[in-house]
Amino acid sequence: MRQAGRYMPEYRAIRKQHSLLEICKKPELAAQVTIDAAEILGVDAAIIFADLLLPLEVMGLPFHFSAGEGPVIEKPVRSNGDIAALRTDRARELGYVSEAVALVAKYFAGRVPVIGFCGAPFTLASYMIEGGGSRNYVHAKTMMYNHPEDWDVLMSKLVSVTCEYSAEQVRAGADVIQIFDSWVGCLSVEDYRRYVLSHVTGMVKTLQKTGAPVIYFGTDSATLLPAMKETGADVVGLDWRIPLDEGWERLDFEMAVQGNLDPVLLFADWKELKTRAEEILHRADGRPGHIFNLGHGILPETPVENVKDLARFVQEYSAVAQSRKPKAGSVRP
Repeated sequence: MRQAGRYMPEYRAIRKQHSLLEICKKPELAAQVTIDAAEILGVDAAIIFADLLLPLEVMGLPFHFSAGEGPVIEKPVRSNGDIAALRTDRARELGYVSEAVALVAKYFAGRVPVIGFCGAPFTLASYMIEGGGSRNYVHAKTMMYNHPEDWDVLMSKLVSVTCEYSAEQVRAGADVIQIFDSWVGCLSVEDYRRYVLSHVTGMVKTLQKTGAPVIYFGTDSATLLPAMKETGADVVGLDWRIPLDEGWERLDFEMAVQGNLDPVLLFADWKELKTRAEEILHRADGRPGHIFNLGHGILPETPVENVKDLARFVQEYSAVAQSRKPKAGSVRP
């Protein structure tokens, strides 16, 4: 999950000179903050520094960041005319992200895998329609319920752009693509199946043609896990609200899982943090296919030493667990 950010002094030093969007759009800077975070934290994969909403610009929907309020869409999408005006032929203008991916992949040269990412169509559509953050998603859900044809056109356009954008990241050197559905937990199972599932499934199948595994992550999505399984994603991310083994069981243990430490636990003292991380690893029970991660993005003001200690602890725990596995052909005493 989000590795570079306001909790790291190295990132804050760069932010004094550049805005968030400037860092995203300058491949050398985006690569630098990606590499710095992965090297300093000692994690097993580097996730490219980019912003979820970058595709909106090339679709003709400008946005900016308002202090304390997050992203603001200047002209929200509210009508079929607004949807018709959205472009799908400019995804290549996001090439600065794949350039950053290529720089990071070249730097690590296979030593550390690189994760590319994009926003899921529901989450991006909700930003576009709401105009920014939302509690109840009234405008987005109203379009879903009252104008399902318009909704489907919007979702299809988003899938088209994000698939092209993500596939280019893979061609540039990304080893895996993560699809972030940050807001999908606001949906009932019925609404998810009716308005979202087919679009995400199509997106997953298209991206898997690149040869890269696909991680699909949503927050507050415990009730949606059986439906999310149907997307065919290689990995499903679990947030911290459901015990890891329960979430995995809802997926019938048929796919890999990622997660799922509460990011706020990184503010706890080491004894508590270690205990809670150990509990997650215990719930994984040595099954293949568990990627230890946070249950959502890392937060500002997080103590960097705790992140480093956590990465080291999980690596050491995994190494010991691996060494205890019986070798092929051997008989356990």
